[in-house]
Amino acid sequence: MAMFIKRVLIAVLLLCLPTLSHAWWNKDWKQRERVELNTSAQGADTKEALTGVVLAVRLHMGNFSFTDAKPDGSDLRFVAADDKTVLKHVVERFDAANGLAVLWVQVPTIAANNAAQSVWLYHGNPKAASISDGKTVFDAGTVVFNFSEDGAAIRDAGQNGIVPTQKPAVIEPAGLLGGSAVLKGEPLVLPDAPALHHPAGGTFSISLWLKPGAAASKATIYRQAGLALSIDANALVLKIGGKEMVRGGQIKPELWQHVGVAVSSGRAALYLNGAEVASDKLGLPELAGEVSIGEGLTGQIDAVQIASSGRSADWFKLAAKSQGIDGNFPQVVAEAEESGGGHSYFGILIDNLTPDAWGVIGVLGVMFVVALLVMVFKAQFITRVEKANRRFLKRFRAAEDDFTNIAKDRAYRHSSLFLLYEAGVRELHKRHLGGSVGSAAVALSGASVNAIKAAIDADMVRETHRLNARMVLLTIAISGGPFLGLLGTVVGVMITFAAIAAAGDVNVNAIAPGIAAALLATVAGLGVAIPSLFGYNYLASRIKTISADMQIFVDELVTRIAEQYGV
Repeated sequence: MAMFIKRVLIAVLLLCLPTLSHAWWNKDWKQRERVELNTSAQGADTKEALTGVVLAVRLHMGNFSFTDAKPDGSDLRFVAADDKTVLKHVVERFDAANGLAVLWVQVPTIAANNAAQSVWLYHGNPKAASISDGKTVFDAGTVVFNFSEDGAAIRDAGQNGIVPTQKPAVIEPAGLLGGSAVLKGEPLVLPDAPALHHPAGGTFSISLWLKPGAAASKATIYRQAGLALSIDANALVLKIGGKEMVRGGQIKPELWQHVGVAVSSGRAALYLNGAEVASDKLGLPELAGEVSIGEGLTGQIDAVQIASSGRSADWFKLAAKSQGIDGNFPQVVAEAEESGGGHSYFGILIDNLTPDAWGVIGVLGVMFVVALLVMVFKAQFITRVEKANRRFLKRFRAAEDDFTNIAKDRAYRHSSLFLLYEAGVRELHKRHLGGSVGSAAVALSGASVNAIKAAIDADMVRETHRLNARMVLLTIAISGGPFLGLLGTVVGVMITFAAIAAAGDVNVNAIAPGIAAALLATVAGLGVAIPSLFGYNYLASRIKTISADMQIFVDELVTRIAEQYGV
């Protein structure tokens, strides 16, 4: 027995270890989510470790509760897996009203082929001040333009603070990540700056998102000194000194695509959507002077990064996965889901219910309570009537001669048959004709017997109405519940699509929670209607049986009256 208890204690401790290892970083923050950095074959599938990577983290209603965070996201904190080290981050977009956010977080190390690594995202501290700062997130060797500012304030989001000398024609607020630059043939021009100087034979890389227009089959994506990255016949082309050096890939119109170039160790590679599409031996020429981005391009650009380092294939893979609309890296998971309790899928749906859906579900909740009360009390009432009917009928049939004496016994007051019996006895007393009921002095004509039957039938109709009282509430729940639920779903879907249209983010992860939550109203409607339907049919069948018993009893009672008191 002692050995058994010891084994049970060990098992309990082992089950508690995962919880104990996840200590809470700071008690002032009430909520947290786990941000998975899965680089195994089932995730990002990277082959090398990366350091100092800046990842885009997308938040939406399906993976984050915006109601628990401050409206501007200033209480957000990213903490390393040790639950001690606060990571640097910058908020590019935080739209609590529409449930969409994009943040850039610097992760010190990302191991290759590792499914277990993650960081924590804390929120829920109304007193917290913002620590969002792009200058601490991006290194000094990287120039970054995210276009999340308005057109007049566009500048490098990193440490260098470069301000363009020629800016985009329009900033589209609902772009890929946040805002996106809309180009109409005129490029974004950056002035000569030390951060844009790259020595001959050195390392260099470009990363950006591109959405060309329908007719943009030829344009210059990037130009500086003798280096140019262009679109020619819808293919990516890298030119040095006007000479084509590397060509590959296929650019598609009207779609967001991630484009990258890396020059390092005498090799140049072109990347499209995170995959290498072409490469060749090539040394970097000296690059200095102003930079032209999007010359001759009609379309949009976003997340432009110019770095003095030659980034790897895995870096471009992670950039495309984390920044893209349908990227699943990194993946934000609620902590309660990780531990397997508390916050279920239904919890996510409830968190994303719109006010109108709450209103409909509230009405359905009242309908369900009313229907439930009707079913419970009606079942109790019918049960009492059935039991009393059986007792009374046994007594009535046992009284062969003077059956009218049963009227003095109030033990059968719940019996519907007794009420009909009382009506018959009452009518007999009205027609005693100088004699007492039960004596031979009473003599009833055929017309009197028919009159008594009519009076009993009238009481039977009233008793039938009493048996069916409030059953209409169940029919209302049966027919009205699904329609109310459907109304809530339709309105919820309309609001979800309107919010997505206003935000400009067509990410399925942003749409799905709202649609699923809207469908919860229909589920609630069916949840009211189905039990009500079962209950109504069950109670109606029992009421029908009682009604049939009353009709039979009326015939039996009138027959006995006619036999015993008829002329």
